[in-house]
Amino acid sequence: MRVARDLGDDLATDALDRDRAGKPPYDEVARLRDSGLQAALVPPGTAAGGTEAGMDWEDACAIVRRIAAADGSMGELLGRHHVLSWSARFFAAPDRVGELEARAVRERWLWAGDTGATGADGASRPRDDGACLLLTRTAGGLRLNGVRTLPTAVDVADRLVLDAFCTGTGESRVVLVDPHHPGVGRVPLSDRLGQRLAGAGTVRFDDVPIGVDDVLGTAAHDEYAVAPFAAVAPLALRLMLTHVVLGVAQGALAEARDLSRVASHARPGGGGEGLLAPPPGADADLLLTVGELVLAVHSASAVTGHATSALAETLRAGRAPDAEQLADTAALVAAAEAVTVKAALSTGERVLDITGAEGLDRFWRNIRVLADRGPAGPALRAIGDHFLHCDAATSARWT
Repeated sequence: MRVARDLGDDLATDALDRDRAGKPPYDEVARLRDSGLQAALVPPGTAAGGTEAGMDWEDACAIVRRIAAADGSMGELLGRHHVLSWSARFFAAPDRVGELEARAVRERWLWAGDTGATGADGASRPRDDGACLLLTRTAGGLRLNGVRTLPTAVDVADRLVLDAFCTGTGESRVVLVDPHHPGVGRVPLSDRLGQRLAGAGTVRFDDVPIGVDDVLGTAAHDEYAVAPFAAVAPLALRLMLTHVVLGVAQGALAEARDLSRVASHARPGGGGEGLLAPPPGADADLLLTVGELVLAVHSASAVTGHATSALAETLRAGRAPDAEQLADTAALVAAAEAVTVKAALSTGERVLDITGAEGLDRFWRNIRVLADRGPAGPALRAIGDHFLHCDAATSARWT
C-alpha cells in the first residue's frame, strides 16, 4: 500500500495533462512496472524461481482502488490485469496452472483481454457478429480469426486472454495470444469520452496460430459446459471494476476537498478550514451536498467491502465452490455494483456542478465509461429474488 500511495501521488501530479493528451499509456505502464505493482498483482501462492509471489484478493482490490483514485485509466488497466492473471486457475486444468503462472511471473506479463461479456445481473450477453473470434482447425492446427475491441492495454500487453468460438463444434474456448505475433493488428482508440489512457483499441487476428498449450479451457458464458470455478471469473471482473469506479469517485471528492482548502488559504484571513468549516456566510446547501456525497461513497465502500470479503472466501474455496456460495457471492457483487454506480455517478456530476473547477470533468467522464453496464433493473430483481428465496442462514447476511 505504501508503494501504491507513492505511485498514486506520482500519477496524480500530471493526471490532467495526460488525460488531455490521450496518448497510449507507454509512460504510465512503465511507471507501473517500475513500481513493482504490476508484477505483484498476481494470484497468491504463485511459485516462480523457488519463491512464492502474489497477493490476496482483498489487498489487490485495495491497491487498485488507490491507483484508480489518482488515475482511473491506470486503475482499470491494473485491475483487469490482476483478474486476468487468474485465468489459468479459472479455466485451465489443475496440472497446468503452476507452469502457466510461473511463466507469467518469470516473464513479467501484463495481462489484457476479454473472456466473455456479462451484464450487471451476471446474465450472459450474446456477442455481436463483428465481435466473435473464430477458432478454425486446419492441417497445421488451430487458427484464430476475427476482430475484438478491448478496453485496456492494446498496445502494451504481453499476453491477451480471449474467448473464441470453435467453427466445427460451436463450443467456446479461452485462449492465450501473443499480441506481438505478425498476424495480430492493433489500432488504438483515440476518441474515447473517458478512460482515455487505459489503452483501449481494436485488435484484428488473421490466421494467428493457437497451440495446444495456448487453449486454457471452456469460456465462462458456456453455462452447461463450464467448470464451477470458471463461473467466478466474471464475478471477479465485475467486482474489480466496481472498486475502480469507487476509487474514481473517491478521487473526485478528494480533489474537490483539496481545491477547497487551497481556495480557503487564498482568501484574506483564510486559515485553511476548507469545506468542513466554511467562513461566515458560506452556502449551507454546499455543505449539505458534500455531506450527502461523502455519505453515499462511504456507504458504497462498506457494501463493496462486504462483497469483496465474500468473493475472497469463494476464491479461497478453490476449484469446487458450492452453488449456494456462488449464488450468495453473485448477489453481493450485484449489490456492490448497484450501490457504487449510483453513488459514483451522482458524485461525478455534483462535484463538477458545485466546484466548476478545471479538470474535474475527467472524473465524471471516467465514471460514465466505467458505469455503462446496462440497466439496473435486472440486477435489482436478481438481488430481490436471491433474498426472498435463499435459506435463512444466507438471508441473515443481508439483514
